Amino acid sequence: MLYVSLIAAFVASILLTPLVKRLAFRIGAVDAPNYRKVHARIMPRLGGLAIFLAFLIAVAIFQPILIYNENGSDFLLAIIIGACIIVATGVIDDMREISAKAKLIGQLIAALIVIFVGGIQIDMVNLPFIGELNFGLLSIPLTILWIVGITNAINLIDGLDGLAAGVSTIALITLAVMAFIMSNMFVLAIAAILAAATFGFLFYNFHPAKIFMGDTGALFLGFMISVLALLGFKNVTVVTLIIPVIILGVPISDTFFAIVRRVRMKQKWSDPDKSHLHHRLLDMGFTHRQTVLIIYGIAVMFGLAAIIFSMAKVWGAILLVAVILTAIEILVEVIGLAGKNYKPLLNFVRIFNK
Repeated sequence: MLYVSLIAAFVASILLTPLVKRLAFRIGAVDAPNYRKVHARIMPRLGGLAIFLAFLIAVAIFQPILIYNENGSDFLLAIIIGACIIVATGVIDDMREISAKAKLIGQLIAALIVIFVGGIQIDMVNLPFIGELNFGLLSIPLTILWIVGITNAINLIDGLDGLAAGVSTIALITLAVMAFIMSNMFVLAIAAILAAATFGFLFYNFHPAKIFMGDTGALFLGFMISVLALLGFKNVTVVTLIIPVIILGVPISDTFFAIVRRVRMKQKWSDPDKSHLHHRLLDMGFTHRQTVLIIYGIAVMFGLAAIIFSMAKVWGAILLVAVILTAIEILVEVIGLAGKNYKPLLNFVRIFNK
């Protein structure tokens, strides 16, 4: 039955996207070029609606099996309601470009529904050498921070044709593989269905794109990935809690260093700029398509690292995290992701070599 749902999600996405493209032009959900953007013509940007509708169609087919999983009915209801709020927020933004505060309100409402209707939250974690750490009253704000943070992280990398959709597909496939390893049928099914719908949309979104996913798609995918990560890895050891962070290494690191960059430049953390990972690679001379494929490659490496990480012992996991963090820092300094003068590790190596 899952195979039928995957095919349905993929086909529905391919069939619905041209219809959504027409709708986007009709309701004015278009993206005009400006100094921060790389496209040179007006583009429809409601593509995420096609992904969402294709996802709903496939879930409806697979629903009888999903709800028989433990807490499956509550999880599914909360996720669907939260996703509807997120998509509605994205559609309004794609049409009217609402304020960041208004978008945040929509994200907070969706997160609270996931927490209080679905009972999905980070309650505790087992720390190596220390033991169990219960978050208590902090569990709700920590869960909200995770959902809102990942939702916006996917949105921030949506700057090139096919970039956010491709990175999200890779993250979802990795989540599905991890869910299979952990025998979590609910997360496996939802992640796989959403990956199939997003992959179908990529046929229209990869460079040169015919339609953008817009905030509708970026916010929806970010929200879904954040919730699925919670469902797959909550209430576990700190080692497995790090797994979703590794899976989402591209958007998380890009967002983190964007904040670092803006703090160093004495700008507001929410101010947009043209120094994200894809911008820096373009500035280095890579073509649009090459830049996207390079970031896909980085995302795949993060996904493989997460799978290896899940099988490692504590000390092996610590070593792998150290290697990953060092590699990220070197990449950030080489391409200037945190600012052109930010090179503490490279400067240290130069001094040490002298």
